[in-house]
Amino acid sequence: MRVQSFTEGDFAENGYVLWCELTGEAVIVDPGAAALQMIVAIEAEESQVAAVLLTHAHLDHIEGLGVIREFTDAPTYLHPDDRSLFDSVGIQATMFGLAGPDLDPPEREFHDGETFQFGRSILKVIHTPGHSPGHVILHAKGEKVALVGDLIFAGSVGRTDLPGGDYATLFESIRNHILTMSDDTRLLTGHGPPTTVGHERNNNPFLIDNRL
Repeated sequence: MRVQSFTEGDFAENGYVLWCELTGEAVIVDPGAAALQMIVAIEAEESQVAAVLLTHAHLDHIEGLGVIREFTDAPTYLHPDDRSLFDSVGIQATMFGLAGPDLDPPEREFHDGETFQFGRSILKVIHTPGHSPGHVILHAKGEKVALVGDLIFAGSVGRTDLPGGDYATLFESIRNHILTMSDDTRLLTGHGPPTTVGHERNNNPFLIDNRL
């Protein structure tokens, strides 16, 4: 599996394109402001898009979805507990003084513990609420890679002051689903640089202060 990150916009959100290196099939994860750049990269590879996968439904992670849907009719996946957030994207935008995008709803639902396969690459879907009710991470265990959305960052953790956030639940998700991964698992975050489980276990002040 090959991964490329794309970062643009006021929120500096990281979206990702994942390719199965054996078949060339691709998936798009969290299309934010860099959606056009994602399309350019996919077209350059002449790849077939299998799906659009949303770790959660905050504005910065879905604002480019309309652009993506003009490019591909591949289905969009979202955990049902974040559907109300998705439907209120206009209200979210207003909170930041922005105009909300007009987006068609996701066609498919994620469920905890299921696997998603594209080409011969496999992602495990893990429900990790705390930053939002339906937040998920996507774990490619064989590749030692996890796309963690806004659950955890290099040296920080996700906000819990947005609608649907909960501080205790966030740390429970990190304890149960990040710190149980091998230390050399690479964490691809929704903002900022990538990191590893081991680095965050030993250096992240939020985890140390919460005795995780």
